[in-house]
Amino acid sequence: MKRLIIIGEGQTEQAFCKDILQPHFNKFDIFIQNPTISKSGGGIVEWVHLKADIERFLRSSDASVTLLIDYYGIKDKHSFPGWEESKRIPDKAKRMDYLESAMSQDIEETRNRFIPYIQLHEFEGLLFADERVFDRSFTQEEYDDYEYLQATFREFKNPEDINDGSKTAPSKRLERILRDYTSNKPSTKAFWGPMLAGEIGLDQIRRKCPRFNQWIENLEQI
Repeated sequence: MKRLIIIGEGQTEQAFCKDILQPHFNKFDIFIQNPTISKSGGGIVEWVHLKADIERFLRSSDASVTLLIDYYGIKDKHSFPGWEESKRIPDKAKRMDYLESAMSQDIEETRNRFIPYIQLHEFEGLLFADERVFDRSFTQEEYDDYEYLQATFREFKNPEDINDGSKTAPSKRLERILRDYTSNKPSTKAFWGPMLAGEIGLDQIRRKCPRFNQWIENLEQI
């Protein structure tokens, strides 16, 4: 069995790997380990620390290593390779490609086993892959702003395009839409995220989210 290490930001990503991704990758004889970023209480850290994690896992095993981190959380202070140059690329998908390539080039050892990935814009964007799931999962009493949910689906055909504004990022939208969702509470996000993703199904998420789908295809080939 092949091993795949997916370094994520916190509990939400860990639960998603365990509950959603692992059953899929069983078909490819791939076992997933999903540690969180060290030196992080949840969320992103400076590239120098994340790079140390990546290289440590590459050196200590024969596993392939990838990431499940959000573009939304990365700031100037995190000093990711190619960060300043990437800002001049208006197309966000191409900007992610540039950043991923820069990360790969900055990994000096066993680079062939590193599959860089940045989720555009935020993991919670994947949860907008099927409007019908909201309709059958929640009652009207569980919504704070059902009209905003509908407006979000009308505006964004590709959930990965839901933007990274401080009030309009996917998790912030969910907080406005659902009465019991709290975007800054890890245990809440770790429950709602995998639950909704499981209701949507990995196949539907892949159909609606092209960058995410390409990442899954790349991982299937390790």
